[in-house]
Amino acid sequence: MLLRLFAWLPLPLTHALGAGLGRLVLLLRPRLGHDMALNLGQAGLNTAGLRGRAAAELGKGVLELLPIWLRPLGRALRLVRECQGWQHVEAAVARGRGVVLLCPHLGSQELAGLYFAPHFPVTALYRRPRQDWFHELMLAGRQRGRLTTVEPGTRGVRAMLKALKRNEFVFILPDQTASKGDGAWLPFFGRPAYMPLLPYRLIEASGATPLLVYAERLSFGRGFRLHIEPLDLPAEPAQAGAEVNRRIEAAVRRHPAQYLWNYRIYRYRADFMPPPPEAEPA
Repeated sequence: MLLRLFAWLPLPLTHALGAGLGRLVLLLRPRLGHDMALNLGQAGLNTAGLRGRAAAELGKGVLELLPIWLRPLGRALRLVRECQGWQHVEAAVARGRGVVLLCPHLGSQELAGLYFAPHFPVTALYRRPRQDWFHELMLAGRQRGRLTTVEPGTRGVRAMLKALKRNEFVFILPDQTASKGDGAWLPFFGRPAYMPLLPYRLIEASGATPLLVYAERLSFGRGFRLHIEPLDLPAEPAQAGAEVNRRIEAAVRRHPAQYLWNYRIYRYRADFMPPPPEAEPA
């Protein structure tokens, strides 16, 4: 009940509280600042000011889950004040081969996925969180409209392929760490990261249209702007992944504070290391 009451706070107040929370956590948890500094440094963006703004945006992203998940779907989607690129969705649907929505950890991934749910069937890939109570809350917030969720694995892959064959939508976050054997070492901000190839194998197998989507968080709690961008990808999955990473990098540089810089995407183990860099030509 308390969470539902909090969900109806005005978004400017929710974002103000979230920004304060994010900055406080940055002060209290040195590991958060360390992870942010490493990733921002890899992108050539590491400054104290940007770390503070990124922590504030991280806090906003946590607290805004409540109005997005707990308000009625129509009221939640009114937080999207502008949509840029809807014509690319219409063109993709007209092709009749399904649509793969590739959404990076930029802005609000939750709104970016839900925005399509009133219009089209969407199958969203997700990983189950450890906390059972949060898992139930997440499913209740996400599985609305015509959106359903599937977990990674054979059944999830089959469900997504079937959805694409029905000219439906699949929603995937591409900029995350893949399980060993399920991905490839792809360049991301100039450093190899082990990232999933599943989105590009789905596109290769189905002929689906890929689109890059993200919901930019507007200043002063004014809402969100949804961006939808077309992608022209190579057929080979690893090459397609590298091209998507390049496009994600460009979007992140336009909105650097809104990226999830604390996510440890460069995860190496002694038995699982990236390939050595290619030698420079003499």
